[in-house]
Amino acid sequence: MKNRILIWASGVLAFLLIVVVLLFIFRSRVLQYTIDRVIAKVENKYPADLNIGSAEFVDWNSVVLTDISFVPHKLDTLFTTDSVYASISFQSIFKGRIVFKQLTVTDGYLTARKNGDVTNFDFLFKKDEPQEPVDTTQGRNYGKLLNRVIETAFDNVPDKVDFKNLNASYVSPNRTIDVNMPYLRMDDGYIESQVSILADSIQNNMRVRGTIDPGDYRISTSLYAFDNKGIRLPYVKDKFDGEVAFDTLHLSLTDKEFRRDKLTVKGRAMINNLTLNHPKLADEDIQVKESAVDYVVSLAPNQFVIDSLTEVRVNEASANIYAAYENKGAEIYDLRVNTEPMPANNFFNSLPAGLFENLEGIQAQGELQYDLKFHLNMDSVEYVVFDSDLDASKDFKITEWGNTNLQKINSTFTHTVYEYGKPVRTFNVGPSNPFYSPISEISPYLRNAILTAEDAGFYRHEGFHEEAFRQAIIKNIKEGEFARGGSTISMQLVKNVFLSRKKTIARKVEEAIIVWMIENLDLVSKNRMFEVYLNIIEWGPNVYGAKDASRFYFGKQPWELNLAEAIFLTSIIPSPKRYRSSFDSSGNLRSWKSGYYRLIGGHMRRRGLISQEEYDNLYPNVRLYGRARDLIVTNPDTLEEDTTEFELKTIDLLDY
Repeated sequence: MKNRILIWASGVLAFLLIVVVLLFIFRSRVLQYTIDRVIAKVENKYPADLNIGSAEFVDWNSVVLTDISFVPHKLDTLFTTDSVYASISFQSIFKGRIVFKQLTVTDGYLTARKNGDVTNFDFLFKKDEPQEPVDTTQGRNYGKLLNRVIETAFDNVPDKVDFKNLNASYVSPNRTIDVNMPYLRMDDGYIESQVSILADSIQNNMRVRGTIDPGDYRISTSLYAFDNKGIRLPYVKDKFDGEVAFDTLHLSLTDKEFRRDKLTVKGRAMINNLTLNHPKLADEDIQVKESAVDYVVSLAPNQFVIDSLTEVRVNEASANIYAAYENKGAEIYDLRVNTEPMPANNFFNSLPAGLFENLEGIQAQGELQYDLKFHLNMDSVEYVVFDSDLDASKDFKITEWGNTNLQKINSTFTHTVYEYGKPVRTFNVGPSNPFYSPISEISPYLRNAILTAEDAGFYRHEGFHEEAFRQAIIKNIKEGEFARGGSTISMQLVKNVFLSRKKTIARKVEEAIIVWMIENLDLVSKNRMFEVYLNIIEWGPNVYGAKDASRFYFGKQPWELNLAEAIFLTSIIPSPKRYRSSFDSSGNLRSWKSGYYRLIGGHMRRRGLISQEEYDNLYPNVRLYGRARDLIVTNPDTLEEDTTEFELKTIDLLDY
């Protein structure tokens, strides 16, 4: 028995030895055969010539390819390289493809050209081959596609790489991009490279360092500038009218799983000294010292999910994020944001510089915690869910104000009105101003009409009304544009007193934070807030405050206003610059105003703010005096009738 085993083993060894000898003898022919197959496959697929000057073994499994070029038919050469030295897997040769164990490339040049509609690279992206049939009921599985890309990329990573002097360029009549890579080295999983990129007159000089483990689909890289200019993204200015720059970027993929048609990837991204500039974000540069995200992302047919294990950190503040998009018959959006209780100073110190001017430098004690829940089904928009809560511990308080003391409105302060970013009028808000009116000297008709139309729950809510936001979201989605906001009087006051009038994301967020602080810390009483509001809002051409408006339109003091006059003044608050459109050339209110009068008057009657008799005697008729009469009655009636529909905000409708 033992002899038979020995004889069989000897036979196997002899056979393997013969195969090895034959491989050694015919290896050059096998290599040339494989190269010929690769060239034929490329040239059959693309209208181009792939040229390889020579290919020969220099040792048992290492080859040198020289004078390689890829030339599209009748177009400029796309790629050339002097030489490629590679250690090849013999197993891959017999499978008709080449997998490199070691790869050295010297003096490579990729040159893309575009002149009008003619390019030397578009042919690479044309899909002439028939595509695999797609099950349209399931949708495109981007998770499967991405998994294939990741695995293909990692499976073809050589064990050792040494690239020297690689260059790429793109030239068109409008743009030139030049990339130079003096070296790229990868050995035993360690990556190191240097890259210089010139694009849009922006020169970026970068180094890349990291590690890679192809077997486990893991990679970790750091990109950082090796000069003092940082890294600036090109094209952002031209395409988005913004700027993005940073010092260091860290990216990693730590885990990948593809199971039951769902791809899940985990990793981390971190960016240091990030600078953002965009007119819709903020007026100035936004600077973030450090931000990071530990992500868990899943892709499946008709689904994209950022798992709740995902943590986002900005400086010292962090939050867990869950976001999902589904399109299985209906488009569904979900967003949840949650923070653990954090020291209040961590929150304020983490606010990016340049984002919130009034809040910079604030110091506080206690803890803050934030929760947000948003759910939207596009097939049932009316049931959108929007819950937002910022909670503070009992010992939370401001210990030191920063750039702005939010309590300044408790006493006389100077207010400047801006239009299009320029100051147009400055005045004191307080008794020293002859046009200032204490709230007790403003007609109850005007106070109640404004509360009814603008914010009926003002004296009960804490600065926000989520149902108003919810209804605003519904209306804006249905109309496909920003047609309605959900501002309370508290929010309008903060916007006018503390913030610029530019519509930026930063301004809206800062507005919400300031409102929350004023209301939750009881920094200003409700009466004082309403009083200041009534004394600073715009009511016409250089007309600010209730006393100024009463005199401008009716030649009266604000306590003398009747019900009809109060409702008219309320009606023009949303668009004070369009005050003339409310009247004809004789100074009479236009007929369409009657609907607004019935609406506001009816709600005031049901709330007991006016009597039935006052409602019955209410007519859309006012008599103009003073400057308004001179501006309106003396002008020809050339204005088209304004058919703007006045509606109460959702916040008001809930109170009846």
